[in-house]
Amino acid sequence: MEEKNKIELDIESIVPTESYEDSKPERPTEDAQKGVKEVEAVTLTWSRTTLIAVFINIWLLYFVNAMQSSILYNLIPYVTSDFSSHSLLNVIYIVASAISAAVYIPLAKVLDVWGRAEGFLLMTIFATLGLVLMAVCNNLPTFCAAYVFYSIGFGGMTFSVDVITADSSNLKNRGLAYAFTSSPYMITAFAGAKAAEGFYYNISWRWGFGTFAIVFPIVAAPLYFILKFNLRKAVKQHNVEKVDSGRTFLQSVWHFIIEFDIVGVLIFSAGLTVFLLPFSIADSAPNGWATGYIIAMIVVGFVMLIIFVSFEAFVAPVPLFNYKLLSDRTIIGVCLLNATYQISYYCWANYFTSFLQAVNNLSLAEAGYVGNTFDVVSGVLLLGVGYLIRRFGRFKWLLYIAVPLYIFAQGLMIYFRRPNQSVGYLVMCQVFISIGGSTFIIVQQVAILAAVDHQHVAAALGILSVVGTASNAIGATICGAIWANTFQYALAAYLPAEGMENFDMIYEDLETQLSYEVGSPIRLAIQEAYGYAQTRMLAAGTGIMGLCIIWVFLIRNIDLAKISQVKGTVF
Repeated sequence: MEEKNKIELDIESIVPTESYEDSKPERPTEDAQKGVKEVEAVTLTWSRTTLIAVFINIWLLYFVNAMQSSILYNLIPYVTSDFSSHSLLNVIYIVASAISAAVYIPLAKVLDVWGRAEGFLLMTIFATLGLVLMAVCNNLPTFCAAYVFYSIGFGGMTFSVDVITADSSNLKNRGLAYAFTSSPYMITAFAGAKAAEGFYYNISWRWGFGTFAIVFPIVAAPLYFILKFNLRKAVKQHNVEKVDSGRTFLQSVWHFIIEFDIVGVLIFSAGLTVFLLPFSIADSAPNGWATGYIIAMIVVGFVMLIIFVSFEAFVAPVPLFNYKLLSDRTIIGVCLLNATYQISYYCWANYFTSFLQAVNNLSLAEAGYVGNTFDVVSGVLLLGVGYLIRRFGRFKWLLYIAVPLYIFAQGLMIYFRRPNQSVGYLVMCQVFISIGGSTFIIVQQVAILAAVDHQHVAAALGILSVVGTASNAIGATICGAIWANTFQYALAAYLPAEGMENFDMIYEDLETQLSYEVGSPIRLAIQEAYGYAQTRMLAAGTGIMGLCIIWVFLIRNIDLAKISQVKGTVF
């Protein structure tokens, strides 16, 4: 008997027993919101082949987005010139950015409350509608409205895809995942610029938008159906249950108005737009800054922003911002870094391709190549940055290299962004800027996601997107204000007498600027005016960028290898 007991003990020591808890299959987080619970059920259900298919589809979506955004970037100066409104280029960016900024937090709630697939589908519809409207518009107001739909749609689609990428990857690999999905930009940087030239000169700028109104929904559809199919599969396998809210249609409408804080969204987007617009249109007002409606817009916009803050703090049942997230110093540091970087960049970027064509005598395609240097460099570099984050499990050390390099490169641009300078030096500066900027992009996303759990992934990325998009508008506003108060006056000072009769068209129309022969007195005057304006835009951007040195120290150096955030079959 003793021998038998000894044998049983030996067997037990060799073959460990498995507890009931250990043998239970992994389940979605019980207290998570519906959208988070569903996507965890999906990743627990799908196969590795499906995961690969999702990443391939996301890559294709980024390819289409990169291609159309490159074409738009190069065509929009000509679109505004067609409506004799080249100087109002910034107005379009400001309106679109201000309204888009207010959409990201509600969209994050859509992704968490309704589901990832539903949020993605909604943004796909907005993007397609924007492309259709841009293709058929006949005046600047219609184009501006179309561009708002386009910005909301493509910005929201990219945001939704970033959240889905986060759902499908471990935190340590997330930088590499984002780098992979962003890699199409290095392909489209040249192809997009050449395609824009082909559309403009050989077909029509309208087809530059109309083509993608057809292509984009076809490419977007598979991701929606993959998510919905695997969710249905998860329901059948009892990984997640369908819940009937029991609300009527009107009750559901009211519930989502409260849940998504629609009132706060409207106050914020209207207030930010009304406050920022006067800085770009004051020069065209009858009495400049003393014009009544300019003063009224600044005052009303500022008051609306104060009302928004008060509404969110004391009235809103479900505030736009999760204020608990804003108490984390890493999140604060990342948001300040993103805001400063975006403001600095958009202080000068919007008129860059116009500068290259008017001053450096580049063609539309060649100007696009130089302007898209960032996309080429970042497409390659992001993969390296993502690998380094995966290899070392840390990210903060990369900022100690990227921030000083970016400030140095932008400072160099102040000297080289003027007439009679080699394009090669401009490209060199763009390469340095691209190295720093692309590092910011990956590190910001990884850092803010490392500071939260899976429940708050969409909310954290939403806050980062709001800050970045609103900062785009602020940067474009600074750019527009500098442009309005430098280019116009420098043009009046440099333009010879024979050019003054056509002053308004030269100021408003890029085609008119390019129509004057290279080396002629009028073309030289235009070039000098561009140089005068651009150096001041860059000086403002460089000064603002210096603040990033402070923000880096707020960010914690989190060990990504020690954080488990997602479930199931992930990258």
